[in-house]
Amino acid sequence: MYQRNIIRKLNAALADTRVVLLNGARQVGKSTLAQQLARQRGGQYLSLDDPAIAELARTDPSALVSGAAGFTVIDEVQSAPGLFPALKREVDRHPVPGRFLLTGSANVFMLPTAAESLAGRMEVLTLDPLSQCEIEGSPHNFVDALFGPAPWVRRTLPTDRADLVRRLVSGGFPEGLGRTDAQRRDAWFRAYLTSLLQRDVRDYANIEGLHDMPRLLSLLAARASSLLNMAEVSRATGIAHSTLRRYLSLLEALFIVQPLPAWSANLGKRLVKAPKLHLIDAGLTAHLRGHTDAAVLALSPLLGPPLETFAVQELRRHLRSADTAASALHFRTAAGLEVDMVLETPDQRIVGVEVKASASITQADFSGLRALASAAGNAFVRGVVLYTGEQLLPFEETLWAVPLGVLWAGGSRQA
Repeated sequence: MYQRNIIRKLNAALADTRVVLLNGARQVGKSTLAQQLARQRGGQYLSLDDPAIAELARTDPSALVSGAAGFTVIDEVQSAPGLFPALKREVDRHPVPGRFLLTGSANVFMLPTAAESLAGRMEVLTLDPLSQCEIEGSPHNFVDALFGPAPWVRRTLPTDRADLVRRLVSGGFPEGLGRTDAQRRDAWFRAYLTSLLQRDVRDYANIEGLHDMPRLLSLLAARASSLLNMAEVSRATGIAHSTLRRYLSLLEALFIVQPLPAWSANLGKRLVKAPKLHLIDAGLTAHLRGHTDAAVLALSPLLGPPLETFAVQELRRHLRSADTAASALHFRTAAGLEVDMVLETPDQRIVGVEVKASASITQADFSGLRALASAAGNAFVRGVVLYTGEQLLPFEETLWAVPLGVLWAGGSRQA
């Protein structure tokens, strides 16, 4: 069983909050983690995948909730929206921290009843597919290193390109990771997408054009790491603009599509700039793009976009467990200079991360980061280019070339 790095934040939330919701895509390990906590705390685990429990949750949610003694996990809670008002009444009567842990495979804030009922009573945490640190059993957090005050030092961090791409195509879904054979792993991804479309998409949205979804997902994967151009996607798929917007909102609510908003020093401009498009997992993206053979992809000129998705999603997973609170965005100038990921703290400190598939770095690779530093001014903390080489090197005081292996092997800061 993998140790999830979010567990520290999860336990902290349960220590002072009446209801905690752990949400995320299907098959990322929510139920496993929730069952583990139920055993540790001597509580009970109720799954709405159980028909009898689901029927009670829908027909008499108050009876289900009031009958739950002590710490209680309710799994897949989005299946019974009527539970949320019942939970509100119960935790208002007995305002004990850590009474309920809920899990959900869809963003419950799609359900107005949930958002209104548990406002001020519920903390929401998101569980992603496994990070490479979790796979390696490491608590290392690169986001904290990026913002931390400890000095960085030159060093060698061995990086095996073939191993890096193997990690990319394997992804982070626990069950998919168990399949080392490329064809069997590909079969798992196919089954996962079929289940997602047949169960969640149909159940939550009652979409009449379900046959459009596989084609749309493949096209989104092909455009992963690019700016989201709704008109272009609409033309390419033949899906009407209004319908496409609804489909994308649904895929985002199911945690499959994860747009990366634009950063601008002018807060008012952020909402009108196009987001970058990423899917939740590099392995899923590679499957949809047809990149099943890691050895072939490692030598391919097409490695860049899936590698960017890999790095961006790894950093998002680090954000979930980091001590440093930050938002994830991207940066692009009118002249086309860009930074793949911008991390911004609530006090507006800025870190930029660029991703390159090459094994060597030149001054030109820092052009986007220099533009970001100029736009951010004194708020700019550091800029890094993640690449497939082995040397962690300073190009300027705040600009570093960093091997991609730092995402799971550490080594950015002086011990």
